[in-house]
Amino acid sequence: MFKNKSYIGISFIILIFGIYSIPKIVDRIKNDKVVQGDRLDSVRPAVIEGEKLTKIGPAPQFELTNQDNKKITNETYKGKVYVLEFFFSTCPTICPKMNESMLLIEKSFFGNPNFGIVSITIDPEHDTAEVLKEHADFLGVKSTNWNFLTGDKAYIFNLANKGFNLYAGENKKAAGGFEHSGLFALIDKNGNIRCRKDDFGNPILYYDGLDKKGVRNIQQDINILLKE
Repeated sequence: MFKNKSYIGISFIILIFGIYSIPKIVDRIKNDKVVQGDRLDSVRPAVIEGEKLTKIGPAPQFELTNQDNKKITNETYKGKVYVLEFFFSTCPTICPKMNESMLLIEKSFFGNPNFGIVSITIDPEHDTAEVLKEHADFLGVKSTNWNFLTGDKAYIFNLANKGFNLYAGENKKAAGGFEHSGLFALIDKNGNIRCRKDDFGNPILYYDGLDKKGVRNIQQDINILLKE
């Protein structure tokens, strides 16, 4: 008799828990808030609805020449979300990894006319428009909104170091003769540099193009900006 009462009591508790929990679970599924866990790396970047990215300020203006010998400026990307990096085609160290990361980003948003990529060489004396065209073909770039830019060296170094505060320098002792940051800048449709905050609530400023987590984060945040 006591056993039967115990079973009835347990069943009653389970029933109450189900009545309370199931509507919440259904609501989470409808709102796409189910935790994705380790599968994050193998799925399309998720968007956290309502999440706001920090506005750092307007991106520096630029005017350079792309791989097709066409002038490219900030206005070219007006109304578009884009990612910007500094690199050079003969870089033997971090650039191959940056290329790999940027190709993943290109693939994630391929065909979206409101997204683009800007890759600015810090070795313009070697990286002419023709060389950059060959480099883009070598990488297998498909997007027409991915511009590889070249121009005056002093202008580009000033743009990197004083404009974006992304380090770029010439160093004969460094592999390839140059040093530069492996960070990616994220710019919104209005030309503002945007970013998420770290675990302590501080703006990260730029995204690590050499790290899987950094690439995943920028993919998620591109999605957020595209929806603004």
